[in-house]
Amino acid sequence: MSVMRTMKASAFLALAVLSVLSTGCRRDPASPGYTYMPDMAIPVSYDAYAPNPNTRDGQTLQRPVPGTVPRGMHPLHYEVTATDAERAGRELANPIAATPAALARGEKVFQTFCRVCHGDLGLGNGPIVPKFPAPPSYRTERLLRMADGQIFHTITYGTALMPSYASQITADDRWRAILFVRRLQGASGAPSETQTAAAERPEGRR
Repeated sequence: MSVMRTMKASAFLALAVLSVLSTGCRRDPASPGYTYMPDMAIPVSYDAYAPNPNTRDGQTLQRPVPGTVPRGMHPLHYEVTATDAERAGRELANPIAATPAALARGEKVFQTFCRVCHGDLGLGNGPIVPKFPAPPSYRTERLLRMADGQIFHTITYGTALMPSYASQITADDRWRAILFVRRLQGASGAPSETQTAAAERPEGRR
């Protein structure tokens, strides 16, 4: 008799549990049903600028640890000086091979960011000239001899009237743009330095 009562009690308990569980299931597949333990699905979090008793300074938003390097960033230990630009020229080498794909990407970067001042062929006669002072031609002796690392420093930190493009152009794309600049400098039929100097004179501007 006690066995029968135990079996009936177990069956009733199982039926009760199934009834409760079934209330969490709905026929609508888009419905998540009832949530019995919301803290598991909806954690209690702090807003970024809200006070936080769990941190040392009482703030939720914390500064990165000193020396932290963001993912994808290439740290450069140079200052915005001519001396460090020359040092970058001695220490940095272009890590990107001059493949057709890299050159095509470099050309796209050049057309987007550089052409407006430097012009299609790098002669310093871009569309913004003469409203903006003309930059030097890529065919001048100084720029022909300038090392890739120094050009990279110039693009990264800027120089004279040229601003920094570090926030607009990734490090790899800066190197690809340099590959394209080298192609412009060595392109067949490129103007000589004498022709370039003549084109840079005020009377030679259009």
